[in-house]
Amino acid sequence: MITDSSAQGQPVPASRRRCAVLLGLLGFAAGVAACTVEWSPATAAIVDETIQVQPIVGLRQAQVPEPYLDLWSNEQATVELFENTSPSVVYISTVTRRQDIYGRGVDVPQGSGTGFLWDAEGHVVTNFHVLQGATVARVVMHDQTSYNAEWVGGSARHDLAVLRIDASPETLQRVEVGDSDRLRVGQDVFAIGNPFGLSATLTAGIISALNRQIEGLNGDIIENVIQIDAAINPGNSGGPLLDSRGRLIGINSQIASPSGVFAGVGFAVPVNIVQRVVPQLIANGEYTPARLGITTADTRLNQLVARRLAVSGVLIDQVEPGSGAARAGLRGTEPSANQLGDIILRIDGEDVQTVRDLRAVLDRYEPGEAVDVTVTRDGETRDVIVMLM
Repeated sequence: MITDSSAQGQPVPASRRRCAVLLGLLGFAAGVAACTVEWSPATAAIVDETIQVQPIVGLRQAQVPEPYLDLWSNEQATVELFENTSPSVVYISTVTRRQDIYGRGVDVPQGSGTGFLWDAEGHVVTNFHVLQGATVARVVMHDQTSYNAEWVGGSARHDLAVLRIDASPETLQRVEVGDSDRLRVGQDVFAIGNPFGLSATLTAGIISALNRQIEGLNGDIIENVIQIDAAINPGNSGGPLLDSRGRLIGINSQIASPSGVFAGVGFAVPVNIVQRVVPQLIANGEYTPARLGITTADTRLNQLVARRLAVSGVLIDQVEPGSGAARAGLRGTEPSANQLGDIILRIDGEDVQTVRDLRAVLDRYEPGEAVDVTVTRDGETRDVIVMLM
């Protein structure tokens, strides 16, 4: 007697016994055609325990063809680069909170972008603008495993952000990090991303120019940006830019295009900036740039002083007590004493004409480093060494 394992040894109805007999006598293919058993956990147990399905002779098995192995060496290198690196690249989808016509809060899709695995702790690096305004972010891995992501931190001035996913360390393949200071115009570059929501897309090109400047989300300048001609489209943002060895050299961030899609010029934040900013985002949730320990006069006053004194620099408004600037003897502005503060002209020999210039130069340094600051005071130029905060 055939019994149902989930029914604790109770007799199986006659219709099911007839089905099993048919399957045994006529073979799997004929039995399935001759009877129908309603699918349920109980019937699944019957099939699993009572029927030994044999391969059907002559049935064509789907086979994956072997890839070409006679590619040119440069093609094979590109194939291997993609296959080795793409498991480190992730798809990011975001959701934002909106109000419907009745004033109720509803979650609606906001957009998508790209990121990549940074370390074995599950940190994912992407662009700040990919996550800006989002309330929920979801990360989809190369194998289609998906995770709800936790916000870690971001820097709008560098267009960089970090998420974290709760994934097993052995599933996290991080990308090898290169050195963007060693790049040369003309070398090959490769971008992996998710343009227009199309996952795991590879594009290739060359470095068109180095040391470009682009504007960050807060209006500050991002320096030493890499200009490329590899196709970068919406959805590529936050994805890795790789050299021909598969090393991370930048993060694809912006395109110059009147239409909003690729028009031959893309820009990537150099990896050396990423290496300086991301550890701070992971540790503190925000990026704190190195500082002299001063506040600066507003743009209007700086322009007025520049015209009156025929100098181009940044006027110091106040010096913070105990700061590196205070210990170096820099002077602030005291209107009540009719005292004009020092005007910063250069830092380590580089001209500083605006507050934005000052922030851009200081962004290259770490707190604790010393810089040579050239100032003018009462018509005299002097140099002082300032320990950055």
